[in-house]
Amino acid sequence: MTISPLRLALFLLVVGLLTWCAFEYQGKQLVAARADLVGVTADLHTEREAARLAGEQLAARDQLDTQHTQELNSARSQINALQLAVADGRYRLRIKAICPAVPGASGTSGLADAGSAELAADARSDYFTLREQLALSRQMILGLQDYIRQVVQRTPAQP
Repeated sequence: MTISPLRLALFLLVVGLLTWCAFEYQGKQLVAARADLVGVTADLHTEREAARLAGEQLAARDQLDTQHTQELNSARSQINALQLAVADGRYRLRIKAICPAVPGASGTSGLADAGSAELAADARSDYFTLREQLALSRQMILGLQDYIRQVVQRTPAQP
């Protein structure tokens, strides 16, 4: 059985047309895949940059936290040493005060012989608590100011 040349030509034309359609479809798929790849690559680059910036921010924050925590611990140890020295009697807490003369008082009333003004025993613990709270507040404020200056203000605006 022989195939007529017209049928052979028609068969080859149909096969060629199908092959061309298949290649065209695959070409469009390839273009779409390349476009997706470019988009994903750009997204990956953006995410890597964001991760790098976040890592730098965390490192800067941790460094600031360590620095201010060490300063706070140093201040607390100084306060504790002062408190122990006052308790041992090596130091005394004194208040800068004057005792003004009362008008109309006759003569001296013995104030010249009085000792210097000093905190009462029950007020001493309050004094050291206030000093510690002051040191804590100071370090917290300085730490937040440094964080804003060194981390937040250097961060590029987020889209």
